[in-house]
Amino acid sequence: MLNEILTIILASATNAFLQVGVFVGGMLLIFGLVNYRSSGGLLNVIGRSRRWQPVIGALLGLSPGCGGAILMMPLFVRGVVSYGTVIATLIATAGDSAFVLIAAQPLVAVVAYLPCFVIGIAAGYAVDALGIGRKFVYVEKEYVEAAARHAAVEAAIPEVPTRPGEAGISRQLHHVGHEEGDAIDMALHHRRPARPQAVGRRITHTAFAGYWVLIAVGMALGIMILFQVDIDAVIGIPGIGRVVGIAGTAASIFLMISGHTFLADDTHEEQEHKLYSLRETLVHSAGDTAFTCTWVFVAYVAYELLVMGIGGGDHAGGTARVAAMMQSAGLAAVFVGALIGLIPGCGPQIIFVALFTRGLLPFSALLANAISQDGDALFPLIAMNRRSALWATIITTIPALIVGLAAYYLGVDSVMAKLIVGR
Repeated sequence: MLNEILTIILASATNAFLQVGVFVGGMLLIFGLVNYRSSGGLLNVIGRSRRWQPVIGALLGLSPGCGGAILMMPLFVRGVVSYGTVIATLIATAGDSAFVLIAAQPLVAVVAYLPCFVIGIAAGYAVDALGIGRKFVYVEKEYVEAAARHAAVEAAIPEVPTRPGEAGISRQLHHVGHEEGDAIDMALHHRRPARPQAVGRRITHTAFAGYWVLIAVGMALGIMILFQVDIDAVIGIPGIGRVVGIAGTAASIFLMISGHTFLADDTHEEQEHKLYSLRETLVHSAGDTAFTCTWVFVAYVAYELLVMGIGGGDHAGGTARVAAMMQSAGLAAVFVGALIGLIPGCGPQIIFVALFTRGLLPFSALLANAISQDGDALFPLIAMNRRSALWATIITTIPALIVGLAAYYLGVDSVMAKLIVGR
């Protein structure tokens, strides 16, 4: 039994890194570099485009990852964008779980996330038309009070000599969506001031270069595996794929633990760093990749253990029984997908999507989860304005259930199953 479990763990580590992690890393790096070059271009114009704000918000949410959605939240609290724009952004956001689905099933990702974009826009305009959220924003008095407290907080933060863009301290940032010393700054950056010399931060800001090298090697092997090339024969090193895959997942777990990211992997402060520092873009993109790869590994292990347990050691029999369970629990899966989407952060959502790619969940459940989940974007909104965050969670869950149930009853699951490899 122990040997079987060890085999499952090692195989899952190999597959998580070579089949998903390396491709997620490539996409994260590309999107990170694009955001760095544009320095949040859409955010710079959204305040001047009141009529099109829900559309722009949905576009920011549609981009894989949570960066655009995270940076949107302070703009609402300052009154720059409408509450409908927040709703449109959150509904369209699929967070880092989008990278997992794109890497595994790109066509399914398009079919799943485009409805989120359309529904997000429609819900955003509906929320604004109904006047929901107009009383949620901060008033000027709170900015004044926060600014008065700011001097005392600043005095408690030690001066640490660092290179530009690396400090993790509010006053050394180019802020996006707020100003130094206002209520938003206090909520996002000063409640838990970052410590530039902390051991975990020093590790993540040193080990990232080696991690990218490992990803590059893993991607080369992953592409060869996709084209069914015998990498052992071509490279001449028996078991090279397993060695790199296990090493990559182990490095991912190490980086994730060092960065103290377990449910959420992105903060508003990190997004500000990435927009104005190329090095921080590389550091945090490596951390995001490690975070995603780790949770995919957890999902793969959980799935294989479930199959082994249900099949009594017979993998084929367990797989067949899991497939039967999925078909019989389709309706319940829709509710589960929407409810998991209520959990802030990307960790649970990555596990959910990874299990979908393994055939454990129907498409209707994936669709409900994609609409319902808010990724890491909900954390800054909770910190700044809990009331608006609570209502945003409720509002985004309503269309998630409606669309997920409609897809289930209309038989979309059986249609999508034909597009999904291995089902």
